[in-house]
Amino acid sequence: MERALNEECAVVGIFNHKEASRLSYFSLHAMQHRGQEAAGISSGDGVKIHTIKDRGLVSRVFDEGKLSKLEGHMSIGHTRYSTAGNDSILDAQPVHANYDLGQLSIVHNGNFTNAAEVRNALIKDGAIFQTFMDTENLIHLIARSDKLKLKDRIIDAVGKVEGAYSLVFQSRSKMFAVRDPYGFRPLSLGRVGDGYVVASETCAFDLIGATFMRDVLPGELLIFEKDKAPQSIMLHAEQPKHCIFEHVYFARPDSDVFGQNVYQMRKNMGIELAKAQPVEADMVLPVPDGGIPSAIGYSQASGIPFEMGIMRNHYIGRTFIEPTQEMRDLKVKMKLSPIKSLIEGKRVIVIDDSIVRGTTSRRIIRLLKNAGAAEVHMRISSPPTTDPCYYGVDTPDKENLIAANMSVEDICNFIEADSLAYLDNDALMRSVNSTEDTYCTACFTGNYIL
Repeated sequence: MERALNEECAVVGIFNHKEASRLSYFSLHAMQHRGQEAAGISSGDGVKIHTIKDRGLVSRVFDEGKLSKLEGHMSIGHTRYSTAGNDSILDAQPVHANYDLGQLSIVHNGNFTNAAEVRNALIKDGAIFQTFMDTENLIHLIARSDKLKLKDRIIDAVGKVEGAYSLVFQSRSKMFAVRDPYGFRPLSLGRVGDGYVVASETCAFDLIGATFMRDVLPGELLIFEKDKAPQSIMLHAEQPKHCIFEHVYFARPDSDVFGQNVYQMRKNMGIELAKAQPVEADMVLPVPDGGIPSAIGYSQASGIPFEMGIMRNHYIGRTFIEPTQEMRDLKVKMKLSPIKSLIEGKRVIVIDDSIVRGTTSRRIIRLLKNAGAAEVHMRISSPPTTDPCYYGVDTPDKENLIAANMSVEDICNFIEADSLAYLDNDALMRSVNSTEDTYCTACFTGNYIL
């Protein structure tokens, strides 16, 4: 898929474990796909909170020397892809502050839809902000609350924000996890040794040897204290509207998200796509890596052989802004390379999870045709992306979303495919064994929850 859509962040919290900061490190490493701009960990030893954060990948930010400084039996961590704010180090998380009850660190996955309104009210009341993140609003709301206990201040603060949030708070001695009433963003609870872990994806549990217990419920607050089982408080009635793009693209295939395995959901999408949008061809090719499970499903349902006809170079990071068409095309060639001897003279079906601006899809099709493909048929395992997201996904404005401004036929001509078809919304819901009642599909339908 074109990287015009980017996941917002990953969060993790470890409580009551002697290697808490290291477990947070490995958990963040497992969830690196959710954000590559910055990473950070706060640890607590009952007396003080220690925080280290910086720009870059998890493995760049942390080494053994830094992890050894993050002492304590609990920790919270974060990988960032900015949706609000910029790439300043000040906008890396955890957000940490001293206030009248002591010290507090927060990590946040999601986006507050009323962030500007809350921020402006706080500024008018004298608050001084250090970052551009909506997460910092919570620090001020908690610090200004007249409640006597941190638990009650957190309840008070999250009652004043709207939108998508999976949050983990850490004081010097306790940890709190809370999820918005809609459950937009995933958050799961597990056991690790004698302690507990919360994380955005269960792939983090697999790496650190944790046992999955359950999802944190939409609208639920969990409180972790030493020598106690987690206390659960329902702040809001559940109104599930899970982000469908977690299943379509964002989450790792080996994770269970919203109670279902991501790999199987994507494979189901390919099966539905083959039933609804067949085409005669010699082979099915995925756009690596996101299109692989759906391509397998398409191949199995259609009987057309699956081939890894496009190789991806995993060692290409961000490059300079390319000033010419020649340089832009070269960047795609650096990342993706077709196997000419496999493709030459063949009719190929290319499976991808979405088309955002269309430019990358066009370059991929040109690569395949230059490699000698006789026909290139594009199949997309989700509906057309027609509307931006306001719940924690970095989406182009509507005028930059190709499906909002062109018909399928016009998009097909633009990307230079021999045919183009998408999965429709009903088939997508069948793929995830659910209905639109429990998922947010605003990016496909424009039906916003908030």
